[in-house]
Amino acid sequence: MWRLCWEDLRSVQTRDPAARSALEVLLCYPGIHARWIHRITHGLWQLNLKLPARMLSSFSRWITGIEIHPGAILGRRLFMDHGMGIVIGETAEVRDDVTLFHGVTLGGTSLSPGKRHPTVENGVTIGAGAKVLGDITIGEGALIGANSVVLSDTPANVTVVGIPGRVIAKGNTLEGLITGSAELAKKMQNLEAEVQQTRRALEEIRHQESHQADPDRFQGSGI
Repeated sequence: MWRLCWEDLRSVQTRDPAARSALEVLLCYPGIHARWIHRITHGLWQLNLKLPARMLSSFSRWITGIEIHPGAILGRRLFMDHGMGIVIGETAEVRDDVTLFHGVTLGGTSLSPGKRHPTVENGVTIGAGAKVLGDITIGEGALIGANSVVLSDTPANVTVVGIPGRVIAKGNTLEGLITGSAELAKKMQNLEAEVQQTRRALEEIRHQESHQADPDRFQGSGI
């Protein structure tokens, strides 16, 4: 247990430039606190002590702003940066070395019992405010952009953005995200140019029609 806790502290220091020391992470990072409390609540859940597990997880949410269902399965070295507003559902599975930013939801789309929350594979990064919903799998090393809504399986080592989420680049680096965003922006510019061209054509047609004589206007006028 102590080895896992130390591993958690070191993983935060590795991935967050703002983390100056293990002591600072221990005292000031709610993601660490929520992760450690979940280890207890998950143990209670597996012992079929469901109510105490839920009560302790509710207390954890109150003090950290992070809601993790006791039934969720979390891997090693999970980093919840800032943490506030993160929600992880009952049947969610999060593998090792995953990074979740504030406002992330790993939620369900079904009211049926059984697996209804996402599986997040090793090394995935999910940006702030992103929603990953349903019994889907986010492939190893994928990057989910901020505020994206992902409703289907995602391949490994890709960058996904948008509502609904779509693959815009292969690779999970910031460079891949920038490249994919640039390609998307170029497509949007081309679409906007086509819309403007269509508008001008319609205006020209309307202008021509307005200058054409309407035969009904001259009936009975003697002209």
